[in-house]
Amino acid sequence: MSITVLFIIFTFLLVIGAPIAISLGASTFIALIGFTDISPIEISSMMFEKIESYSLMAIPMFILAGNLLSKGSSAKRIIEFAKSLVGHLPGGLPMSAIFASIIFAAVSGSSPATVVAIGSIMFGAIQEAGYPKKYAIGTVATAGSLGILIPPSIVMIVYGVTAEQSIGKLFMAGVIPGIMIGIMMMIITYIGAKRLGFKRTKPKPFKYRLKKMGDALWALFTIIIVIGGIYGGIFTPTEAATVAAVWALFISLFIYKDIKLKELYKVFLESAKTTSMIMFIIANAMLFAHFLTIENVPQMITNGLLAMNVSQVMFLLLVNILLFFAGDFMEPSAIIMIMVPLLLPVAISLGVDPIHFGIIVTINMELGMITPPVGLNLFVTSGITGTSLKDVIVYSLPWSMTILIGLLLVTYIPQISLWLPYLMYGK
Repeated sequence: MSITVLFIIFTFLLVIGAPIAISLGASTFIALIGFTDISPIEISSMMFEKIESYSLMAIPMFILAGNLLSKGSSAKRIIEFAKSLVGHLPGGLPMSAIFASIIFAAVSGSSPATVVAIGSIMFGAIQEAGYPKKYAIGTVATAGSLGILIPPSIVMIVYGVTAEQSIGKLFMAGVIPGIMIGIMMMIITYIGAKRLGFKRTKPKPFKYRLKKMGDALWALFTIIIVIGGIYGGIFTPTEAATVAAVWALFISLFIYKDIKLKELYKVFLESAKTTSMIMFIIANAMLFAHFLTIENVPQMITNGLLAMNVSQVMFLLLVNILLFFAGDFMEPSAIIMIMVPLLLPVAISLGVDPIHFGIIVTINMELGMITPPVGLNLFVTSGITGTSLKDVIVYSLPWSMTILIGLLLVTYIPQISLWLPYLMYGK
C-alpha cells in the first residue's frame, strides 16, 4: 500500500509539471509521514545526512572547473587542435566538433557545458563550410553527451556513491567506451560526408599541428592532472576535482588571461546554482531510495527476477530498456539514486560486475540527454542554434543510433569497459 501511494503521488506531481526534485521529495515525505513513525524533523535531518559524502564533494569542484574552462578560450583552442588533426578529411569540420567534444568532455566532465562550449563555435563554422544544417546540429547535440561518459564525470561520481564503488575505477572504465563511441560517431560522419561529395583536402603540416597542440596544451594538461593524479595515487577523485578547479582558475587568469577578476563572481555564482540544483535532486532522490529500501523493494525485485530464472542477457536488455525510458523523463542523478539500489543487487546476483554495470547506466544516461521529451542537450542545442526542438531531435537521430549501438556493444562485451580498470587496479 505504501509503495502504491508513493508512486501515485510521484507520478501525479511529474504529470502536472512539478520539478523532479520536488516530485521525489514531496512524495517521499508524504509516504514517510503516513506509513512510518519518522517525524518531519528526522526527515530533514536524513536529507542532510544523505549528501554528507566525501565523494560528493567532487561535484561542485568539477562544475567550477568546467565553467572556468568553458567561459574562456580553452574550448576554442581545443577545437583548433582538433581541426588541425582531422579537418582535412571528408566531414572534417563535423568530425572536429566530435573530436573536440571528446577532449572537452574529459576536461569539463559536463554534457551541457560541452554542448555550449563546442556548439556555439562550431555550429556556424560547419554550415559556412557547406555542410547541411543537420550535420552541424546532429554532431553538436550528440557529441556533447560524451561529457558524462569520459572522465571526470559527475554522473559516475553519483553512481559510485550510490553503489559504493570506486570512483577511480569507474573513471578508468569510461575511457575506452567513450573513445570507442566517439570514433564510431566520427566514422558515421565521414561516410555521410563522402556520400554528399565532400573531398579530402591537403592535411596541415606537422609544425602547424604541433603549434595548435601547444596553444591548447594548458587546457589539455587538465586531463593529465585528473587522470594521472588519480591513477598515480597522488590524490583521490575528490581531491582531483579541487586540483582541477584550481588549475582551471590559474590558466584562465594567468596563462590564457581570458577571464577577468571581475568576471569570477558570475562564474562562481553559476557554478553554485548548478551545484545547488544537483545536490537538491540527489538529497531528495536518496530519500526516495531510502524509503524503497526500508520497504524491502530491492529485495522483492531481486527475489522475483531470480524466481523467474531471468538470464543475465535478458536482464541487461530489460535494464537498458528501463533506463532508456527513464532517461526520457528524468534527470540522470535522480535515475541513478532511484534505480541503482533496485537493480544492482540483481545484477550482482547474476554475475554482472558493478563497475561494468555503472558504465551501462552511464551510457543510458547519455542517451537520455539526447532523447525527448526531457533531453537536456536537445534544449541546449535548440537554444544555441535557434532551431526548433523537433528539428534537433530529427537531425540527431543518426548519431543517437550510433550511441545506441555502442551501448549494446559495451553491455554484452564487458571487457570494453573492464579491461582498463582491471589493468590499473586489478580485479
